[in-house]
Amino acid sequence: MKNKINFKTSDLEKMEKQTAVHLINSLGGFKSVALVGTSDVQGNTNLSIFSSFFHIGANPPLIGMIFRPSPPERDTMRNILDTGFYTINHINEQIYKQAHQTSARYNKEISEFDAAGLSAEYKNNFPAPFVLESNVQLGIKFKEKTAISINNTTMIIGEIVQIFIPEDCLSEDGFLDLEKANTVTCSGLDSYHKTMQLYRLSYAKPDKEITSLLKS
Repeated sequence: MKNKINFKTSDLEKMEKQTAVHLINSLGGFKSVALVGTSDVQGNTNLSIFSSFFHIGANPPLIGMIFRPSPPERDTMRNILDTGFYTINHINEQIYKQAHQTSARYNKEISEFDAAGLSAEYKNNFPAPFVLESNVQLGIKFKEKTAISINNTTMIIGEIVQIFIPEDCLSEDGFLDLEKANTVTCSGLDSYHKTMQLYRLSYAKPDKEITSLLKS
């Protein structure tokens, strides 16, 4: 057992602001990280990295994300509300640096696709741009916006209406092998990680032993 450091609220308040931000952002553990592709009503594209996604339900297939307080103006959220559509694109080992670059605050007239060296892809008559270099791409339809008053953030909920995934990454039971798709994860604000699967375990029941679902 490793020795532990104890921080209380008063300790966090005395910390340098950015140090406390890094600590708090790391406490949630590994997170989903992806690129959100949007366009405005004139067709100008926008791309931004997010690590605040969470599963809400499978039927209908809903996914949520959190936006930090405005101002500054959040072009991604404005585009979602104006057009009703956006994409979520998994980040892989080949593009994580370009993806991170989209967190920079560019002027509205500059597309992060161009600034980061990534390619906008339109397909299946879906109105929002996908990231061509992404292996797992989701087309999302906006469903609900909720204000979170405690810290002035906003929750956006969308329905997954388009899915593009590599054929060899889909198991017979519907499980998506994210490692085979080369999807990366993140911790904190700026740390990117590859993963290693330990096991897939059977559905837990009170009187049944848990077994591995992996083929030996």
